[in-house]
Amino acid sequence: MIRAGKQIAASALLLIVFCFVCRLTFFRDYNAYVLLNPVQETEFRRDGVYVTIEQPGIVSSREPVIRNGYLRVPIHAEQRGRTDIYITTDTGEREALRPLKVGRFRTVYDESTGGFTGDTAVMIAVTLFWLLVSAIMTWHFVRAKGIEFYSYHTIYYAGFSLFALVTGLVMLRVTVLHIMSPAQYTMHEAYQAINSASAWFMRLTAPLILLFAAAMAVSNIALLRHERPRPQNVLGLLVSALLIIGESTGLYLFARDFSGSELQGRISNTFENTYATVFAYFECMLAGSVICGIRAAKYEPAPDKDFIVILGCWFRKDGSLPPLLRGRVDRAIAFWREQKEKTGREASFIPTGGQGRNESMPEAEAMRRYLLAQQIPDRLILPETKAANTYQNMAFSKEIIRQKQPNAKTVFSTTNYHVFRSGVWASQAGLPAEGIGSRTRWWFWPNAFMRETAGLLQNRWKQELLLLAVLIAFFALLSMALG
Repeated sequence: MIRAGKQIAASALLLIVFCFVCRLTFFRDYNAYVLLNPVQETEFRRDGVYVTIEQPGIVSSREPVIRNGYLRVPIHAEQRGRTDIYITTDTGEREALRPLKVGRFRTVYDESTGGFTGDTAVMIAVTLFWLLVSAIMTWHFVRAKGIEFYSYHTIYYAGFSLFALVTGLVMLRVTVLHIMSPAQYTMHEAYQAINSASAWFMRLTAPLILLFAAAMAVSNIALLRHERPRPQNVLGLLVSALLIIGESTGLYLFARDFSGSELQGRISNTFENTYATVFAYFECMLAGSVICGIRAAKYEPAPDKDFIVILGCWFRKDGSLPPLLRGRVDRAIAFWREQKEKTGREASFIPTGGQGRNESMPEAEAMRRYLLAQQIPDRLILPETKAANTYQNMAFSKEIIRQKQPNAKTVFSTTNYHVFRSGVWASQAGLPAEGIGSRTRWWFWPNAFMRETAGLLQNRWKQELLLLAVLIAFFALLSMALG
């Protein structure tokens, strides 16, 4: 993540330099634009038009140009100060154009449109920045392989690269429109696009979110038809309801008409963008978790492993393995046999899991018996019988591996929805291991994966709240400043 941050910071610095070079080289004058209706355009062409400056010496103007329904007035800065400029026709009619301010580097600021000298270069730079952020995050996500993949960083890369891409495309649209029709699409459009980045993200991803929510609801209903209702078995329905309600509320807020004072408008806009920021944040985290979970479940490690850790779960009272646990062991055996066939290398199994209150033996022992029944040599089975959770599965297995072969290559086997989170636990326990996932029924996987996603966020709730608070503060201040 540090490397990605440095690359993003370097991109921002280069784009700032780009803006300064363009400003001093190509954008020495500011062009003020005025939209004209057909009658005004005809009158101005017939009667002639020129520009009057209220405070001479602050700025100077060149001959106005009438073209394609607008009037372009080239303005050159002379010295710092503030002045008004007027349009005057040969018939003596005078119309106020706008107030202008000249600041540092002889930069003209148009207080009515938000424009300034070199604003087009800045819009291009901001567009490129968001697109580069998306590209950098996507690049790091694609390059994250093996044990490096199991990290919260990959969730951020996968989720927030989508946010940066959508924001970049929105800015690209505004920039192109500004270049093609500068009188109609002013800098206020650009400010609004940045200010409402989260709202735009909600709007454009709404169809995907609603489709995802519907799919989650269908799978959860199928789950309840096969298993008895329990709190953990309705998480998919809860997530679906929250997504639909949250998206609908946001779309309502963005579509409603507002009437009130400027201050009330800023407050209303700030509330809308803050709401959108919160929703977009969790939307990105959810999308990142889903993408990482699917990729982790489908990943196939290289057949060069020395140890295969099998994560335990509950088993039947007679010691036999239920489908969920049997799938994990069978997946480990399949990997072992395939590796032996391809390379001749025999990996050792570490079935891991302690004995629960209602269990007749440790989970690792139940798996050891099943491995023996599948013709796995006893010398290759090293049970770990103390672990009570996934972190301990990894930590205690690491001790066994370190004693046997310190620099060993390891793979762990679990259910497909559990692979990514287990990899995160392995990383935190200091066990460099890749994961393989056993399949589960289609109606069980989505709800179980939602539990895994909730667990991932719960593990870092303080860090996530801090990051969310920073984003809220940024977009709230931006909303109050830009309106």
